[in-house]
Amino acid sequence: MTLFDESELRRFAEAVFLKMGCPGDDARQASDVLLAADLRGVDSHGVARLPGYVRLWEAGRVSVQPEMTIVHQTPSTAGVHAGGALGLVSAPWAMDLAIKKAEEVGSSVVTVSHSNHYGIAAYHAMRALPHHMIGWSMTNASPLVVPTRGRERMLGTNPMCWAFPARRYPAIVVDTATSAAANGKLEIAERKGESIPEGWVVDSMGEISTRAHILRDGGSLLPLGSVGKQAGHKGYALGSVVDLLSGVLSGAGFGPWVPPFVSFLPMPENPPGHGIGHIFGAMRIDAFRSADQYFTAIDRWIERFKHCDPVDESQPVLVPGEPERQAHELRLATGIPLTPHVSDQLFALADRWGLPKPVSKQ
Repeated sequence: MTLFDESELRRFAEAVFLKMGCPGDDARQASDVLLAADLRGVDSHGVARLPGYVRLWEAGRVSVQPEMTIVHQTPSTAGVHAGGALGLVSAPWAMDLAIKKAEEVGSSVVTVSHSNHYGIAAYHAMRALPHHMIGWSMTNASPLVVPTRGRERMLGTNPMCWAFPARRYPAIVVDTATSAAANGKLEIAERKGESIPEGWVVDSMGEISTRAHILRDGGSLLPLGSVGKQAGHKGYALGSVVDLLSGVLSGAGFGPWVPPFVSFLPMPENPPGHGIGHIFGAMRIDAFRSADQYFTAIDRWIERFKHCDPVDESQPVLVPGEPERQAHELRLATGIPLTPHVSDQLFALADRWGLPKPVSKQ
């Protein structure tokens, strides 16, 4: 692993997006989403994804100067056509629209179609926090997950996130895929040459596998809760909810018709919708109870859970979002670690386009 300062990786990411033709504000916005992932320890969705976005652009599947339009709306809702935009750009735009509407009427929901991969769900949900709002964010994704009892890839990892502001403590941020593991965790394990835990994936015959590269050999991810005879049907149901809200409701692709993130796979034939779909929500605290009452209650909730008796005294109970916040603080101070595979890809991109390489801290 090599450590890089956040500002170095941000500078490089912005330069790449500008080279692709993104306007300055969009290049900064897209880079901010990627660096937020790296800082929070979600390495699979940070600058490691940068070459993938470049390949999508080269394949003509991303518009770097999109026309994002509101095609349906009421005072509390909106449907957005992203015009093929980077999800890293369309998603914050739509979340900000939800926040603006919630400021006016109390709560709001905004859907997005004709979009692309939007990074980490937490980035968008957390935009509501400074406004004393609860924010939430969901997106569907390219099919990698088998439904319970199925052998076909039908759903994406379909993450969902909720962010709850607090007063005396950091916000509670619940950010999770609805599959047993995010695809990015397999990518990280593969880069390290490691096997993965049982219960994450199956091979093409539906048998449990621990091979990190199994997806390339026709394997699939399992729904959340699929180890043994536990509750995989619940993960399947949750992933379906994300797909129905993000895809069916928005007018985007859904189920097996969601476009793949990798550029070398063909686009789905005769899709019932267009692009990847997202959905965002913002809820103003004082639309439900006084802000003071809410903040008193959620601070007490956090305190009680933080003082829950642990099984092991060396491993205290954590509040959702706490590991990511700790990673953020550590990586701002010490740097963001990149594997040789990721740094080599970034350096190759720099050489190809004549850009200054990000400089490591070591």
